Amino acid sequence: MRSSDQRGYPYAEFEAFVAGAAGRLLHAATLLTGDPETARRLLAGALARTYADWRRLRGDDPYDFTRQELCAAFARTAWRHHGGTGLLARLTPLQRLVLVLRLYEGVAEEVAAAQLGLPAERVRVLCDRAVAAMRTREAA
Repeated sequence: MRSSDQRGYPYAEFEAFVAGAAGRLLHAATLLTGDPETARRLLAGALARTYADWRRLRGDDPYDFTRQELCAAFARTAWRHHGGTGLLARLTPLQRLVLVLRLYEGVAEEVAAAQLGLPAERVRVLCDRAVAAMRTREAA
């Protein structure tokens, strides 16, 4: 029979992960969606999928897994997030996704391309256009 400490161990690890990572992930989700409530829902779904796979993630980075889940959920529902409010509202959903991955999260171009299923050159172009659009907005 397992002790109560052993039964709660995976949950305690996950809880510690959430305590350390949820703030940054929520900020990324808010940048993507432009809406705090929608961002919380996206993050809750990504964290639920992370928890469901927690034991399988041994040795892998749960932050990367959760960020990928968050980005995938955003991409699946991107048509709902076009326009709106927020700092990145003028960008297309794909530009927002690339900009958040590359600049806010610091994901390498090749890694972002692989996660998004795009060529690295396309990710570079999307990022450049997003930055140019943001600079144009600042100048206005």
